[in-house]
Amino acid sequence: MDLPYSPLKDGVRLAVRLTPRSSRSGVDGIVTAADGRAALQVRLAAPPVDGLANAALVAFLAEALDLRKSDVGLRSGHRSRLKIVDLTGDPTTILAKLAAMTHAEL
Repeated sequence: MDLPYSPLKDGVRLAVRLTPRSSRSGVDGIVTAADGRAALQVRLAAPPVDGLANAALVAFLAEALDLRKSDVGLRSGHRSRLKIVDLTGDPTTILAKLAAMTHAEL
């Protein structure tokens, strides 16, 4: 299975498939997005109104990966379920935390 993340020079790029207005917040693992690429399935209770779901995604990823909110940047997909997120920091550390979160082998 493909992985939804790849290392960058100063961090990691992550593909996320977001499900807003969920009954619980959490990660459901890796799924195949509509375009055929792998994505991290994230469910959040926040509604997709006025950027609330995007802000909740940034906060969720920052807390889950032990990053500052300013280190989590939404690169694309502001109005879409499929989002590309740039995570700034040590790529090795971030990749290890993502692998543990998704139970995937690097």
